[in-house]
Amino acid sequence: MNPIEPKVEASLVVAVKPADRWQVYYRLQELDIHCGCSINQPLWVDVQSVTGAVQVWSVVRQLTASRRDLARHLERCWQSL
Repeated sequence: MNPIEPKVEASLVVAVKPADRWQVYYRLQELDIHCGCSINQPLWVDVQSVTGAVQVWSVVRQLTASRRDLARHLERCWQSL
């Protein structure tokens, strides 16, 4: 972890559609973010850093935001370069 980044420790319940829950779970596992879920249970995530929180937000946003919103966000990112 970056020494400049403040340490954050929180256990969150992530509200996503049941159909998207496993996709979020597997992506967070790929990012080495501790999480879990069971059948008919919500996804929980242990966030250990600000970077981890942003990664969780980003993964969930990719599945919950509309294509139009994602395109606008990408366009704003390109304009800021």
